[in-house]
Amino acid sequence: MSIIKRPILTEKSQDLQKGGQYVFEVAGKTNKIEIAKEIKKMYGVEVVAVNTLRQFGKKKSRSTRTKVTSGVTSTFKKAIVTIAKGEVIDFYDGI
Repeated sequence: MSIIKRPILTEKSQDLQKGGQYVFEVAGKTNKIEIAKEIKKMYGVEVVAVNTLRQFGKKKSRSTRTKVTSGVTSTFKKAIVTIAKGEVIDFYDGI
């Protein structure tokens, strides 16, 4: 299993990219050092800082004709990676 699962491309993360910060979903048990090494290996950029947080799952419910179904979305770990000034990660390169 890879450490980096996917980049998170939301409006807020797009705004952070202008300042050299990129947001990734990472495996739950990884630490900041492992994340920095993996980003450097995958994208070839110099990592300045890594901030991590756990995004807790949200309660969701929906009504059907016969009943109300409820559940919880998954909890996952996010990493906000700051790279060196002047370097860029292009997510749309291979498209």
